[in-house]
Amino acid sequence: MSEEHPGFAVELDQASARLGKRIIWQDVSLSLARGEFAALLGPNGVGKTILLKVILGLLPLAEGEVRVLGLAPREARSRVGYLPQSRVFDASVRVRGVDLVRLGLDGERWGVPFPGIHLGSRGENAGYRVREVIELVGASAYARRPIGELSGGEQQRLLIAQAIVHRPQLLLLDEPLTSLDYPNQMAVTALVGRISREQGISVVMVTHDVNPIIGQAQKVIYIARKGVVSGTPAEVITSATLTRIYGFPVEVHYTSGGRLLVVVQPEGAAAGADGHLAQAEQECCEPPR
Repeated sequence: MSEEHPGFAVELDQASARLGKRIIWQDVSLSLARGEFAALLGPNGVGKTILLKVILGLLPLAEGEVRVLGLAPREARSRVGYLPQSRVFDASVRVRGVDLVRLGLDGERWGVPFPGIHLGSRGENAGYRVREVIELVGASAYARRPIGELSGGEQQRLLIAQAIVHRPQLLLLDEPLTSLDYPNQMAVTALVGRISREQGISVVMVTHDVNPIIGQAQKVIYIARKGVVSGTPAEVITSATLTRIYGFPVEVHYTSGGRLLVVVQPEGAAAGADGHLAQAEQECCEPPR
């Protein structure tokens, strides 16, 4: 590991985030190791996307420190791949999948070009790299079709290819499983897990449903109204831990089918009126391994 990027992919030390006068979360200290896959979980309104924006350098911390790949977030941005929320294309979009992936070489994954990350500037053939990454995500058979003609799962594969085409060291995925059916959720999560392992890319994936991701994630970062906790799935997805960070009773059970059921009790639903928890949630997941 070079001296420029020692230690962790992401480090937060006593970090607090604020929007206006509202504290979103505070006193957060956590780290993500190089090559580690983390699931970022929690109900609506607790600041999961805010954490991604802090890592990207798009939102400064109110207090504390954040380092990304050993650097300040803005300095590390060219080494980070990002897939934002709700990028689903309807049938009217005629851009080919291969052209969408190519945009990742020009910084278009953030909506505006960022200089200095063109693949050609490193002497690598851009066309070859685009074909290589499309093959990596298993999208070669349909990459030349208009993106609007493809299924949600096929679109997500090509969007992931776009996010990793410039060889990032950290990949941030903001709810990439939304609108996908369960088999496609499992397939996309397995793809991201394989890319993380084979390419050595650290991953933070935001999701509401832990079921598709728990078998792939080595770490869980869980944000709720009483705080943030991180650790292995077995350490975090427990009745005691979730009760503590929700601030009301939460029960964790195994079902007869071997899945893990996380249930917010009725008194928890009433507590959601403060805006941190919009409604009681139920999440199913495979047992931590």
